[in-house]
Amino acid sequence: MNRNDFQRLAGTRIREAKALFKAGEFSGAYYLAGYAVECALKACYAKSVQRHDFPDKRVRQVFTHDPVELTRLAGLNDELQMAVRSSRNFAAAWEVVCKWSEDSRYTVSARQDAEALFDAINRRKDGVLPWIKRYW
Repeated sequence: MNRNDFQRLAGTRIREAKALFKAGEFSGAYYLAGYAVECALKACYAKSVQRHDFPDKRVRQVFTHDPVELTRLAGLNDELQMAVRSSRNFAAAWEVVCKWSEDSRYTVSARQDAEALFDAINRRKDGVLPWIKRYW
């Protein structure tokens, strides 16, 4: 896996989540939308390693699903804090994204939860995914 692979996966996961949402499958949409953020943050991390390759499984710390930890590992904490301080909307979007967990695969998500996560991730001006794309 490399940076480009993670960039493509982020786009794929958000498109898949959108299709599930349109089909009324809100739990699956919620789950996959969160993975789009994870893949995007892993693309940022991969940008900082040799030839943009993702490390193998011996580098366990990167094999997390936690957006806060992935942001730290990608070296984006300062940028994140600036974005949070400069935009209430972005801060609210980041908060919604941080509530996502890979454990959501075991839960039933309501339409409003999936919709809130989609909005937080995809807003053009202050969404989390457009912010991440600045750094990947």
